[in-house]
Order: sequence, then C-alpha cells, then structure tokens
Amino acid sequence: MTEHVQPADERIVPVNGIELCAQAFGTPGGPAILLIGGAEASMDWWEDEFCGRLASAGRHVLRYDSRDTGRSTTFPVGEPPYTGEDQLADALGLLDAFGLGAAHVVGMSGGGMLAQTLAVLHPDRVATLTLISTSPGGSDLPPMSPALAERFQEPAPGPDWTDRESVIAYFIEGERGFAGTLPVDESRIRLIAGRAFDRSPDPAAATNHWMVGGAEPVRPRLGEIAAPTLVMHGTADPLFPYGHAEALAREIPDAKLVPLPGVGHQMPPPEVWDTVIPAITDHTARD
Repeated sequence: MTEHVQPADERIVPVNGIELCAQAFGTPGGPAILLIGGAEASMDWWEDEFCGRLASAGRHVLRYDSRDTGRSTTFPVGEPPYTGEDQLADALGLLDAFGLGAAHVVGMSGGGMLAQTLAVLHPDRVATLTLISTSPGGSDLPPMSPALAERFQEPAPGPDWTDRESVIAYFIEGERGFAGTLPVDESRIRLIAGRAFDRSPDPAAATNHWMVGGAEPVRPRLGEIAAPTLVMHGTADPLFPYGHAEALAREIPDAKLVPLPGVGHQMPPPEVWDTVIPAITDHTARD
C-alpha cells in the first residue's frame, strides 16, 4: 500500500502583482513537479491522494489556485484585467517563489496549453513536460462531439454562486457533459466541488477564465520543445478527441503518448491513477 504524504500548509505567495495560494507535498529537494489546472479549476481538483502518491515516490509536488480561483486573488466577475501572458507569468513567478529554477511541468486542458507555451518560450524552466487532456489547437483537428457542441450552443442556466449546493450541482452536471464512457463518481465530484466552494470567497470569479485570451500560439513551434514530453489523453474525450493528443505526440519531438481508456475531458479519475501516476513518476525520474 502506498504511503500517503500529507501536504504542507497552504501558503499565500506574492507573485506577478497578485497573490497566489499554493501548497506543496513531499520533501523539498526531490524532483519538483508543478501542477497546472484548467479553466475554472482551483487546486482542489488535483486531489490530495493523487498529489500524495506522487510525493510518496520522492517528488516535491506543487499545486496552486490560479488567479480567480480558491484563495488566490480574484477580480470582478466579467471583468478579468489579465491575459494568458499573465497566467504564464504566474506559473513562472511561483517557481521563483519556491526557489525552483526548473520543474517537471504537468498541465491539464488549458493548463496543458500554458505548459506547452512554457516549454517553448522558457525551455530552461521546464525539466520535463506532461500534457493531459489538452490540445495544440488548430482547425485541422477533430471537432468536439455533437452532444457537447449542443451544450455549448444551448447552455443551461448558471448556478446561484452564493449557494453551495447549487454550485456543487453545476460542477457535477459539467462533469457529466465532459465525461467519457467511465461512469461519473458523483460523490467524488461533490467532495471536490464542495471543498473548492468552501475555499473560495467568490466562486463565480472562476468563470472569468472563459473570457481571457490565450497566450501566444505556439503550435508552429512545438518542434522546438526540447523537454522530454509525455502526452496522456482520454480515448473518449468529447472536447478534444484523441486526434488532438496524436497531433501533440507527432509534432513534439520524441513525445510519448499514453491512452487513458474510457476517460473523457476531465482530471484523471482514480480508475486510471495506476496508469497515470507511475507514468508521471517514471517520466520525472531525471534531472
């Protein structure tokens, strides 16, 4: 049985003119892993046990609330005064704040897009790159599923962001829409979403992420990525079908592609942790 490594206390760090809430697992000095979540995702979506299992393999694991989530600085809803370049600078500033010249960068969805940009523009800060459920972007790639496209075209009413149960239901319904063929564990999503709500003074601020333009497009430069790259992707992802992962693996030199059977566009669920966690620990077992 894998020993569970408890996290250090949450830490508020001044970064790039704002404050970010971050938390570390494991012992400083081990290979450092920086986890970057996707849109609307506080660090709670990188679950304690997931981080603890990485840390128990000798890694120093860092997760954080991106701006407008959790205990990090938030801005008025609908008026985000920042860009993708600022989100990129946040990640770099966090490495600086923790005294890390470079880290093994793991990005999921929108966080994976930031991770690609980091690897292209700041190669000295990225020891290895792990991309989960993300895309290089481009109209030549497979479109989202018809069912998900219909959801975007006719979105359901948003939650009452002041009501805990309403917000939890919103995230459960969102998980259903992005799920693959594996059943959604509603009790697990309820715990994560509830924790995120409890830690967020203004949960609605996370919707600002959908209004922020991305950082500089880097797909034409993916061939410049020198960091060893691991791509993991659900075979049933309705937002970024598996062809997006194949494009990343094809265009990033020597990238390794690991399919996650039945997984949709979601944080890796526990059903595939026995694939995902060893893959990351093996990939990060280098200087």
